[in-house]
Amino acid sequence: MNYHIAVIEDDPNIQAIVSAFLKKEGYEVTVMDTAEKGMELWEANPPDMWIVDIMLPGMDGYEFCKKIRNESEVPIIIVSAKDEEIDKILGLELGGDDYLTKPFSPRELMARIKRIFRRYRPEEKQERHEGNQVIVDRLVIDKNNRRVFWDEDEKDVTTKEFDMLLLFAQNVNRAFSREELLTRIWGDDYFGSDRAVDDLVKRIRKKLQELPLETVWGFGYRLRDKEE
Repeated sequence: MNYHIAVIEDDPNIQAIVSAFLKKEGYEVTVMDTAEKGMELWEANPPDMWIVDIMLPGMDGYEFCKKIRNESEVPIIIVSAKDEEIDKILGLELGGDDYLTKPFSPRELMARIKRIFRRYRPEEKQERHEGNQVIVDRLVIDKNNRRVFWDEDEKDVTTKEFDMLLLFAQNVNRAFSREELLTRIWGDDYFGSDRAVDDLVKRIRKKLQELPLETVWGFGYRLRDKEE
């Protein structure tokens, strides 16, 4: 599949380098220098992934991520010269799937893009197959199409929200530590704070308010089977 990646970056040099590497890898690329242009693209031709700088003229990258995440689970990679931990946490809390600090290697960016696409596939119009569903009480997860339903009502979830829900649903009543969740959801090469786990759980609870996702105090979290 020829994925369409949109890049919002106001530095012409970074625009050129990232665009060249993406095209070399076979991606369709759209480059913009403001978040406002990104919103126009979102309305006209939504991409399969966003690469977004934080420091932009006009609307900043944080506000853009927030607007997109309110409407879609499309993957978002945040790139920024701001390397403080609080900036990374904020970016992930607002829905970013990854955070890359400038200056960065284009090859590292490509590796992260490929890793996300391996775990996320834009929705394809396919029939749902019972054998590819994970069902826990009122929660139904369609693994093939990466869709989540609660009481037959589809919920919009991000890539990492889906991955965490699927992990819990496939391991009902098992407690996961924050450290294990970081490794399982973000990967072995993630070096951020385990606060990202708490923020992701908080977002899931907000979207699925009756989901029995429990805190195991001093350890981590588990999805409890109500019938247990």
